[in-house]
Amino acid sequence: MITVRSAKLPEDKPVLLDFIVGLQRFEAEFESDRRLDATYAEDQFADLMKNYDKGAIFLAEHEGRALGWIMVYEAEGRPYVIESERRQAVICELFVAPEARGKGVGQALLANAEDWARVLGITVIHIGHLSENARAALIYEKAGYAPYVLLRRKRL
Repeated sequence: MITVRSAKLPEDKPVLLDFIVGLQRFEAEFESDRRLDATYAEDQFADLMKNYDKGAIFLAEHEGRALGWIMVYEAEGRPYVIESERRQAVICELFVAPEARGKGVGQALLANAEDWARVLGITVIHIGHLSENARAALIYEKAGYAPYVLLRRKRL
C-alpha cells in the first residue's frame, strides 16, 4: 500500500536530492539544456526552499521505501487574471522512481497536493512539464489538468 506523508526536513533531504537528480537525468534524455553536474541537486534544492515557507512537500512511500515526491506552494497570479483566481497553487516538482511508475504513486502525490490547496481555500492549481514529456502530459490530463499556457523557445 502506498502512503503519502509530509516530508521531514532535514531528515528527508538526501532522498529528495536523489529524486531531483532522477528527474534531471530523465529530462536530459530529451532536453539538452539540463545540468548534470555534481552541484545541481543542491542548487535546485536551495532554489525550491525559497518557496517552502508557503508550501508543502509530500513523500510517497511503500513499506518505508521512498517512491516519489511532490512540492506545491501558494503563489499570486498575474494582474490579468480575475481576482477570484489569482490565489493559486503551483506544483513545482513531481517525480516518481522508475520502478514505481504506473502504480498510482503520481496520482496519490497529485491528490495530496490538491488536498493541501483545497484546505487553504485555493481553487486553481498549476503544473508544468517539458513539451517532449508525453508521459507527463498523459498523466496530468488523466488527473484533470488541461493545457493553459504554451511557452515557446528560440535558440539564438
